[in-house]
Parts: sequence; structure tokens; C-alpha cells
Amino acid sequence: MGSLPPFLDLPSPNAKFQQVDQTTLLNLFKSQQNQLNYFFQSLNLSQALTFTQTLLNCNGTIFFSGVGKSGFVANKISQTLISLGIRAGFLSPVDALHGDIGALFASDILVLFSKSGNTEELLRLVPCAKAKGAYLVSVTSVEGNALTAVCDMNVHLPLERELCPFDMAPVTSTAIQMVFGDTVATALMGARNLTKEEYAANHPAGRIGKSLIFKVKDVMKKQNELPICNEGDLIMEQLVELTSKGCGCLLVVDGGSHLTGTFTDGDLRRSLKASGEGIFKAYSRRNVQPEPKNN
Repeated sequence: MGSLPPFLDLPSPNAKFQQVDQTTLLNLFKSQQNQLNYFFQSLNLSQALTFTQTLLNCNGTIFFSGVGKSGFVANKISQTLISLGIRAGFLSPVDALHGDIGALFASDILVLFSKSGNTEELLRLVPCAKAKGAYLVSVTSVEGNALTAVCDMNVHLPLERELCPFDMAPVTSTAIQMVFGDTVATALMGARNLTKEEYAANHPAGRIGKSLIFKVKDVMKKQNELPICNEGDLIMEQLVELTSKGCGCLLVVDGGSHLTGTFTDGDLRRSLKASGEGIFKAYSRRNVQPEPKNN
């Protein structure tokens, strides 16, 4: 077990707080695991499959909506689908009623995340979304809720109870919402035969994107950025060029601008060690590395 940060060794400003011991924390993790196992064991796979297939067959945009913590989950899942090249988006139920519903069309699907299924903001959004002709899906955890009765499809996410000791704070319900949404997204990824190259194209700044998309020409230095010197240049005169271009070497060329060798930071250090200050009166050609000759 790692040592605690120094500030945690200070007297507590509030004496009523208790320390969290390892056993208590372990029991909470085990309890959360049990709640997640209940979800996996009780999930209606047929219902989940119908939902997944409905999203796969969508000819428009798949919008997700929710309020509070469920809203954060809905937003995250929409971003996951977007990263897979699927037309998706998050529709705030409040902003939708103030103009954003203009993004919704008859070919779209609107997925409403709500633990209780009785969220007022979502219930107010439903008739407006229906008027636009969108297909509505509720994703809820409480049986017999209001959203189920007014949506075209309902997905029930089994929830035994929240990990919260009061069974109130959404800490387990949001976990299963995220697990469900991300699993469906992965299923769509496979069904659409998404290749690694297509995935990388949507993540150009990530490790996969850089390894599969970027070519030498995309990152190489242009001609005017190259650290070039002539064979007869004094090394002292080229120190600025060697340092400012950030390449760690000079490209040594002859009178015809043909590459004859390189002069590196390492060459400079070795020369300084061997010749001392005399190196500053030397020419770069004395330390160039010749190009390999073709056999």
C-alpha cells in the first residue's frame, strides 16, 4: 500500500469524518460487482438485440438525450458512435425546446436515457420529437414508467439497487447505462465492418491514427527548414544552424548541393573532447560522415 500524501497526515478539520479502511472499500467494490452481475444476468438480450439492430438500420442520425448523470452518459455514447463514423449527436432536452429540436428529422432516432423513466424534461420533449416524426426509444430501469408508455421502443436495464447506502445516488444505474451503451456501440462497430484504417481516420491525433494515416511526407521538414551547411564552413559559424533547426545534425553539401555527409551533435561533442577549443577553428568537412557507397 502506498504512503499517504503529506496533507492527509494533518489533523482532520472535521472530527465527525471517519477514515475509510481497506475492508470497507473492498466490500463496496464487491457490492458494486454484485450489482453489475445482476444486470448482466437479468438483461433481456432479445430486447437489446432489437435495439442494436434498430440503430444499425437507422438511415438518419441517432440522437441521445438525458438529464443530469444520465445526460452525461447519453452524451458520451453519442461521442463514441461519432468516433466510429456513425451519424450521432447529443440533444439536450432543455435546449431542444428552445430551437435545437430543429436538428431532428423523421429519419432520425432519439434515444432517451432515464433511470426512472419519469424525468419531466424528457416527457416534455417526447410530443415535440414525435411531431418531427422521429423514432423514440426509452432506456430506463424502473418498470411501468411514463416514458415507456409514450415511446416507440423501450429497453429495460435491470437495476437491483444503487450502491449508495440510501439507494438514491446514481452510481450503479449510470454504470450499467455506460456498459450497455458502449457494448452496443462495439456491436455496431463489428456489424459495420469498420476497419482499423477507418477507425484511425477518425482519430488522426491518436497513436493509431499517427501510425496508420501519417506518411513521411506529412511530418518531414521542408527544404527551407533543413539544417544545411557547406563542407568549407567553419563549425563555429554553424552552431546556430545546428541548434535552431532542432534536427540534431547538419546536412553537409558540396558546391553542387549534393549531400556528402552529416555532422551531428555527437560529432561536435566528440570533437570537443578530442580537440578542445581548436574545434571552433575547424571546418565541418573534417568530421562529416560519408554516405555509404552502393556496391
